[in-house]
Amino acid sequence: WHLNLTDMGNLTMIKEFLLLGFGSLHGLQFFLFAIFLGIYVVTLLGNILILTVISSDCSLQTPMYFFLFNFSFLEIWYTTSIVPKMLQTLLSGPEVISFAGCVAQFYFFGSMAVVECFLLAAMSYDRYLAICSPLRYPSLMNLHTCVLLAGGSWLGGFLTPVVTVTMTFQLPFCAAYEIDHFFCDLAPVLKLACSDPETVEKTTFLMASFVTMVPFLLTVASYIHIVAAVLRIPSAAGKQRAFSTCSSHLIVVTLYYGTLGTVYAIPTATQATALNKIFSLLYTVVTPMINPIVYSLRNKDVKKAIRTLLSRWAYSKET
Repeated sequence: WHLNLTDMGNLTMIKEFLLLGFGSLHGLQFFLFAIFLGIYVVTLLGNILILTVISSDCSLQTPMYFFLFNFSFLEIWYTTSIVPKMLQTLLSGPEVISFAGCVAQFYFFGSMAVVECFLLAAMSYDRYLAICSPLRYPSLMNLHTCVLLAGGSWLGGFLTPVVTVTMTFQLPFCAAYEIDHFFCDLAPVLKLACSDPETVEKTTFLMASFVTMVPFLLTVASYIHIVAAVLRIPSAAGKQRAFSTCSSHLIVVTLYYGTLGTVYAIPTATQATALNKIFSLLYTVVTPMINPIVYSLRNKDVKKAIRTLLSRWAYSKET
């Protein structure tokens, strides 16, 4: 690989990086390529199906499905910011990525991850109002509130990583240009810095703690109130109906924060690179595939809407 480097005294101004991907896979790369490509296609199709169903079914024009629409749209771009380049590294081995490309991938993936945290909190708040204040729910969670919560999630997500990205890529990088990962993540990029990245690490930790822990704590608080409200419902059928409206969301929250926390809660110095890559695969590739499956299989309204859409499509083909 011919890396584009510019000498500046004792430092080297790097114009390109080399994503090492998964290293030597001993002939398994094509098998893994097929698996990850299949997962990516399922992720895209599943989320596109949810977007189509919500858009076309009038019964799903409610706040809960408004947020699910935003979430599915997000998941498409969240996984697309990582998977195509990862598939390239599986097919061709270590893959060159331009400095600007690395910055863009780092920024967009970080933005999508923050938006997801905020959206999950907004969805939890929606379920909290629906179950704990059912009579006031239509007036509290009106269209204006929905747009504010969703718009705030997207705006906050795109603004938050700006400081981290700017500080990270203003660091001087040495001649070492190999990123031992399948995408431009914070820890492997910081390992290439010539100067001490402690300031960047501390700033990133504080910002990441805020944008993950605050939405997480709001989500936990919402579910504590939801569980307390459901337990006060006298009938078993009523309890089951109330829990069914938020069980899918609870599964998605658990998967997302569980996998994300496993990677970023463990200090970088103690992480094995191979283990870091495996856990990164979970939240960048596997979880986005599971989410639309959870929402479609565990939600009666979505399943009904999918059947209606398919029957319409079949009828149109016949005529």
